[in-house]
Amino acid sequence: MSTTTLHEPPRTQAPLPDADDTAPGAAQTILVVDDLPANLEAAARFLTHHGYRVAVAQDGEDAIERAALVHPDLILLDVMMPGLDGFETCRRLKASPASSHIPVIFMTALAETPDKLTGFSVGAVDYVTKPLDVAEVIARMRLHLTLHQLQRRVEARNASLREEIAAHERTQAALRRSNIELEQLAYVASHDLQEPLRMIASYLQLVEERYQDRLDDDGREFIGFAVDGAKRLQKLINDLLHYSRLVSKERPLQQTPCTEVLELALRNLHVAVQESQAIVTHDELPLVAADQTQLVQLFQNLIGNAIKFRSGPGPKVHVGARHDGDAWHFTISDDGIGIAPAHFERVFVLFQRLHSRSRYDGTGIGLTLCKKIVERHGGRIWVSSLPGEGTTFHFTLPPHVDGLARP
Repeated sequence: MSTTTLHEPPRTQAPLPDADDTAPGAAQTILVVDDLPANLEAAARFLTHHGYRVAVAQDGEDAIERAALVHPDLILLDVMMPGLDGFETCRRLKASPASSHIPVIFMTALAETPDKLTGFSVGAVDYVTKPLDVAEVIARMRLHLTLHQLQRRVEARNASLREEIAAHERTQAALRRSNIELEQLAYVASHDLQEPLRMIASYLQLVEERYQDRLDDDGREFIGFAVDGAKRLQKLINDLLHYSRLVSKERPLQQTPCTEVLELALRNLHVAVQESQAIVTHDELPLVAADQTQLVQLFQNLIGNAIKFRSGPGPKVHVGARHDGDAWHFTISDDGIGIAPAHFERVFVLFQRLHSRSRYDGTGIGLTLCKKIVERHGGRIWVSSLPGEGTTFHFTLPPHVDGLARP
């Protein structure tokens, strides 16, 4: 318990703040806690004079109740009080969720360091010593009120960000479920379409063979169109099956030698390589963490495209690899017809084609498969090219991992 003496500078040195200066405190409430009515009256007078609303309490218990009732923006708390002293009052205020966030400044004649450390340990943000200097009290209050407001804004923003992240995660989870369902549907639908389509193509070919001599040129042409359409549809269904299996038939990533992967891909492309007289070269290729079947599909699609979109006989294709940070950077380069920069993103979109079927066959799924395979492995894929100057597809893959395969 101690009597508060206010030290206010002369009016000429400390005039009332202007409107801009008082605006921050205009709507703020200060709870003053002191067991002496004279001290409460003096504090209320100078705080009101500086534009603050004031609530008062004469002991610790009253202070805790008043804080829960009026929700002050800051508490000026005397230390030496009968019953609950300021330290215990502060401790209880900080233990209550309703008042734990309110900044507390102690008012005390205790100036020893251990007393100040005790105050800070129970949750106070600052000390002002008696006799009080009004200018100092106002300055410290404004500082902590501003800090408190900034902290509340940061907390509100963080809460908003957490909600946005949670909403984004919920959306992503829903999208993943939807994608899985769509991929399963595509797999089932494609699988079930195989048999009737095979039957249509077989009977059309049978009609063509048995009744060829009875058909005129138009009839044979019409059947040829139908057979060609059935074959293209069958290839589209097969590609859709490959696409859906990327998720439905995922396997753990194993340590995979890319040299063997390239050999398997070239074996599958043997006819195309021979017919086009393609020359395929490669750097020394690394060991990577991969699903070998999918990696073969990736190399096969990209090299197959390089051969398909050649500018003439004997296309040259090179498979490169270099270590780039924490990943392997692969390139598959050719000297073919090239791609305009405006189409770099489009080529990876499902069913997108840059050329008519009369020039180049295909379903528009191959590069989408490549993108899905690379992303499933934790990498990324992109293209660099100019029309008439060849194309380079780039993709990254993680390095091999010692020990167990990654699920």
